[in-house]
Amino acid sequence: MNDKLTTVEEVYSSSRKDCLHRALVLESIGIPYQIRRYFGKFIIVVPASFAAKARAEIETYSSENPHSPSDQTAVLEQGSGWSGVIGYVTVMLIMFIFQHYGIFGKDWLNAGKTHAGLIRDGEWWRTVTALTLHRDSLHLVANIVTGSLIGLFAGQLLGSGLAWFSILFAGAAGNLLNAWVRNPGHTSIGASTAVFATFGIVSAFVSIRRRHLHLSKFARYAPIIGAAILLSYLGTSGERTDVFAHIAGFLAGLLLGALYGMLGDRIILGKRCQRLFGFGAVSFLAFSCLIAISRYAS
Repeated sequence: MNDKLTTVEEVYSSSRKDCLHRALVLESIGIPYQIRRYFGKFIIVVPASFAAKARAEIETYSSENPHSPSDQTAVLEQGSGWSGVIGYVTVMLIMFIFQHYGIFGKDWLNAGKTHAGLIRDGEWWRTVTALTLHRDSLHLVANIVTGSLIGLFAGQLLGSGLAWFSILFAGAAGNLLNAWVRNPGHTSIGASTAVFATFGIVSAFVSIRRRHLHLSKFARYAPIIGAAILLSYLGTSGERTDVFAHIAGFLAGLLLGALYGMLGDRIILGKRCQRLFGFGAVSFLAFSCLIAISRYAS
């Protein structure tokens, strides 16, 4: 629409594709409109004087086309997701340097790795700090590449702030669960628990949001099935792979993703809230690291 709108009313909201279909209906009968993006979803607005007629026409179109391809989009993007990925890569690289060069004269590995017995005794911060530590550059690069790819999707679906706060929380929950079922001397490091937690978050969120679509059960839960296959392929091989930590992280992510999926549009947050969640994730990680190096004697 070329006309500049002044007093407008929202008459429809959904995915961009849905809005484009409805906009064609309005255009065909001469109703001026605009498609705007608002907190991760798209809306159609029209001049207030046309609102009643526009709603009626859209309702008629929707009732006559209940299974149109445009209705198959149930998940809307809430941003590009790149800010969270950049933050993730930056943190991983900084912590790798701190760990391998003993910055501040600290033994970051022994201070921050998971240790089942110590975690059970109250050193909860190890569930967080261990996610930032890696054996070598190959281990680091593998987790950066995989974590960035799936983290990008998580950021687009939930918003970067909420996504990475959730990834950190679910990864720590996975490490905590792993500590309670393993022998007291068990130790582990690496972001892979959080990476598989991200697979769980994304797959469960998408599957739950698709539950109202006209799909078979297999198609509806295909994201979870696919994530489970990736877990079995990527998360169970390797001599030093902590398989149960990966499974625990994945399960924690599934629960969180399912919760977000059931919340529906209530999970759409504004930029300020997203920044608060992002700040919360960084602060929680920094606080855990400070406790770790202050409690552990080099």
